[in-house]
Amino acid sequence: MGRSVAQVRAAVEANLPGVRSDLERLIRIPGIAFDGFDAEVVRRSAEAVAELLRGVLPEVRIVEAGGHPAVIGRRPAPPGAPTVLLYAHHDVQPPGDRAAWLTDPFEPTERDGRLFGRGAADDKAGIMAHLAALRAFGDDLPVGVVVFVEGEEEFGSASLEALLTRYRDDLVADVIVIADSANWDIGVPALTTSLRGLVNAFVDVQTLDHAVHSGAYGGPVPDALTTLCRLLATLHDDAGDVAVEGLVRREASPLDYPEQRFRAEAGLLDGTSLIGTGRIVDRLWTKPAISILGIDAPPTHEAPNALVPKARAKVSLRIAPGDDTKSAFRALRAHLERHAPWGARVQVTLEHDGAPCVIDSTGPAFEAARAAFAAAWDGTEPVEIGIGGSIPFIATFQQLFPGAAILVTGVEDPDSRAHGPNESLHLGEFARACLAEALLLQEIADRLGK
Repeated sequence: MGRSVAQVRAAVEANLPGVRSDLERLIRIPGIAFDGFDAEVVRRSAEAVAELLRGVLPEVRIVEAGGHPAVIGRRPAPPGAPTVLLYAHHDVQPPGDRAAWLTDPFEPTERDGRLFGRGAADDKAGIMAHLAALRAFGDDLPVGVVVFVEGEEEFGSASLEALLTRYRDDLVADVIVIADSANWDIGVPALTTSLRGLVNAFVDVQTLDHAVHSGAYGGPVPDALTTLCRLLATLHDDAGDVAVEGLVRREASPLDYPEQRFRAEAGLLDGTSLIGTGRIVDRLWTKPAISILGIDAPPTHEAPNALVPKARAKVSLRIAPGDDTKSAFRALRAHLERHAPWGARVQVTLEHDGAPCVIDSTGPAFEAARAAFAAAWDGTEPVEIGIGGSIPFIATFQQLFPGAAILVTGVEDPDSRAHGPNESLHLGEFARACLAEALLLQEIADRLGK
């Protein structure tokens, strides 16, 4: 047996001030992998991560496979000990509307026990949770460790599969810990065991070969924008459930998500109803959802008195675990083509997709995680949750490393606002997450070691 809970706790607590300082340093680097942003800043972000890892691991390198740089760090396992792969990503979402931020998105700021900044929760805190665990053990790590920090997760992980294939021998592990999810609530840890998939598509509608005067032709002639609106309205029934046939629907875990809590966490305005039927967790995690992310049409301040000949919308379809992205896209396309109003021309084009996944939560690795989380959260057992969003690369890990147990953990809480303005990290929960990961490494060594 290795270190006791008390010994691990003391070591983590001693390292937290330095962990916090390094987290703030990472937040100040606006590494955004999206087109139109400076790729050199993403490289600077990777270099900063590599420098931090060199403080705890003997082998660290920056790697690429046609995309933005990732970082791999390794320490071989002691004799008879298992190896754990620790995943996180160092790139972040664009800040969006800076006027909506209460603080500078790239200057970490503490307010009311939360650290605000882009990437504070998603996912630079994930990187630092890994480092906190490694620093707690120093050279006495009870397991072998591979740290893999990706550089383009927010932009779709286009080169991830190539990276995993190229460096597969370096990344082989018995357990994979993916620190890119969330906990159920403040004070209640969670293990994510299902994630919806994603199908994003463009819908183009055309009714005219050119714009015409709205007074001279309006009435008998349908404009493309009205046509597009009517078409998009067919995607939901009157109750707000997705009306596309052929999509998978399942039941989620038996967790209760009180409506008032959900409304508050979503920021839903008073008087606005929820849409869809069934339990909230089913609607969030295991039923399809469709959102309209944007429409290309004349902006209102430039719109002439003319009938719009063509219009485009971006449609986002989240698919349930167990569904298939290709068949889901075909179902969406068939629905939109079948419901074209007034004989309008409708073209549906796939932008990108990502597979859903279900994770088997049995076995010694999950027993180790439950024990570690319960100890870190002072006796509160972790709950199993689904995620309505998508992390498609988890399915890639499942395919390339079928023998590894996959644990999806995270540092976010319901008020982290990842991807939105005022993203933040609850510092108390972050400390528990750091402790949980350090305890997890010891539990894995004790339970999976030979």
